[in-house]
Amino acid sequence: MEKVKADFIDQKYIETLLMQTKSPSLKEIEDILIKAQAAKGLTHQEVASLLQIESEDTLQRLFKVAGEIKKKIYGNRIVLFAPLYISDYCVNNCVYCGYRRDNSFPRRRLSIAEIQEEVKLLEKMGHKRIALEAGEDPLHCDMDYVLGAIDAIYTTENKNGAIRRINVNIAATTVENYREIKERNIGTYILFQETYHRPTYERVHPQSIKGDYDYHTTAFDRAMEAGIEDVGGGILFGLADYKYEVMGLLLHNDHLEEKYKVGFHTISVPRLKKAGGMDLAEFPHLVDDATFKKIVAIFRVAVPYTGLILSTRETAELRKEVIHYGVSQISAGSTVGVGGYKEQAEGKGTAQFEVGDHRTPLEVLKDLMKNDFIPSYCTACYRQGRTGDRFMQLAKSGQIQNVCGPNALMTLMEFIQDYGDQEILEQGEKLITREVKKIARSDIQALVRKNLELIRQGERDLFL
Repeated sequence: MEKVKADFIDQKYIETLLMQTKSPSLKEIEDILIKAQAAKGLTHQEVASLLQIESEDTLQRLFKVAGEIKKKIYGNRIVLFAPLYISDYCVNNCVYCGYRRDNSFPRRRLSIAEIQEEVKLLEKMGHKRIALEAGEDPLHCDMDYVLGAIDAIYTTENKNGAIRRINVNIAATTVENYREIKERNIGTYILFQETYHRPTYERVHPQSIKGDYDYHTTAFDRAMEAGIEDVGGGILFGLADYKYEVMGLLLHNDHLEEKYKVGFHTISVPRLKKAGGMDLAEFPHLVDDATFKKIVAIFRVAVPYTGLILSTRETAELRKEVIHYGVSQISAGSTVGVGGYKEQAEGKGTAQFEVGDHRTPLEVLKDLMKNDFIPSYCTACYRQGRTGDRFMQLAKSGQIQNVCGPNALMTLMEFIQDYGDQEILEQGEKLITREVKKIARSDIQALVRKNLELIRQGERDLFL
């Protein structure tokens, strides 16, 4: 089969664009931010200009606009999820990763029974959606094993329900394998590019299957050809210049929109963190907190309808802040080691990287509600067929608000009834009562009130 080139990531074009926009005037920046307020996206040149912002006053203006766009599209909802690591076997030797092949530690993959045990622990925390994570190893973590894990997760139930959506983050693979994953009713297929800068990509993936830049970068093409409508991209900020990375990801998004009529459903923004076998001092492009906030805000104004995901790599304090600038999904109570939920209390296991936010899901929810956010465990869009371009059409028309807000309130009611302590019960009821009154359509408000009462009486999984 002829090798497909990832020519849509044009290095010369990106470098030229960043050079041409090196010193935008304050008026140019203000004009771009005024345009951004319409929530219709920005051109490559406009995004490149925003990347040059340095002054604190202009950054605050960017944050304000990004926050307004986020509120306009997402309201005050924050979706929660957790990762589930099933295998740390890996044939790759990525220099930034604790699972790299050259690292010596006892490797493991979970048995089906162990996967079910982890799922039950996640369900006891209240989680309804998870991100399935695994290293790349065709022998120890082949496609049959991954498919078996998906089946095990979906069929494992606790007293208060089951996992309703599995997003899958596994290595780039073939169209045939993506078809098999699609048939398992997954949610979003997630794959981090790590870096769009080809020379850097090849340097940080030595002697690895993953080192094939073109095969990795065209993985979403194969996934979409296989019928997977929702894909999620991501960059590991700190490997190459962040300005180049942002532009690379937006070029990738444009490629998918042009070819498949829908771009990234989500974008993840992890920063490089300390992991086994690596020294952060060897990476000259680390991103500080101020720059990271700017990156989040720029993504929100550049691709306003794309979900932005933030993991527990970041501290609780930083996560609380960037939620206001564009983040719409966060993980909670995460462990990043195989079998980590069982071993969390025992301090065992080998993590892929260091975690910054150690709060429990209950603590995360309480903090969100104290700041007037609605924690959401909603998975309705996927199960109602609101995926791919259909989701984006609803989002851009503003109609998605008629289902997302109400569904968030119903999943929050489920959580506080099944997992809440007295404090969160009181917090949740107060928040829900206030937010129900804000539902504009009287018919939807009446239905939500009815469903909330049914949930209080013991019914579950009600959604629009």
